[in-house]
Amino acid sequence: MERLELSELALLLREAAGEDEGAVLDEDTLDTLFLDLGYDSLALLQVTGVVERDHDLMLDEEALAEAQTPRQYLDLVNGALAARAAA
Repeated sequence: MERLELSELALLLREAAGEDEGAVLDEDTLDTLFLDLGYDSLALLQVTGVVERDHDLMLDEEALAEAQTPRQYLDLVNGALAARAAA
């Protein structure tokens, strides 16, 4: 089953925000707010565009607005991928 992994999300965020911006994204920061990690809404918007394009997926905008942490974002994306695979 197709999944978005933490390492891929971390790479996409670094590319969207710039290499020097944002904190390290790992298992210890899964529940830290994106803003506290140094990633703003523009970086998340750019990442979402890449994720949607690369995975041929449309994510719910309201659910995206509520995804405030890496764990919530990964759960949202991977839930959508799982739902598509089950259909």
